[in-house]
Amino acid sequence: MKRLLRSRKALSPVVAAIILIAVTVAVSIAVAAWMGALTFTFMGYEKLEITKINWTWGTPGTVNITVVNTGTKDVTINRIEVNHVKVPDASVTSPGLPYPFKTTDPALNIVFTYAYSNGTSYDIAVVTAGGYEFTDAFTGGENIT
Repeated sequence: MKRLLRSRKALSPVVAAIILIAVTVAVSIAVAAWMGALTFTFMGYEKLEITKINWTWGTPGTVNITVVNTGTKDVTINRIEVNHVKVPDASVTSPGLPYPFKTTDPALNIVFTYAYSNGTSYDIAVVTAGGYEFTDAFTGGENIT
């Protein structure tokens, strides 16, 4: 009987060690999954591209730009700038700003009025809520499709 009790006592530290190792492995897997999720959430990037522009002559003229979200994060478009000056929100006729723009959304047409001159160079920027400016240079009156 003493031998049986002695063997059970000897088995107890082995079982405890196996349980401790199993818990450690489970916790490390959980932490790795959590850190991986943080990486995908925080390491995404914003990237917008203006792929088309159509200038319509008038007083003031109308500018129609097509924007594509090619980044890995959804963004909110806060404002449009021309030559680093904000276009008034009242001049942006479609869509209303701020505008949430997902990576899964199709291209977005932004229409705004602006007194431009044909042949003059303009820096047009789309600014996100994150403070990023995506700027391209265009020539007034020169449509890009």
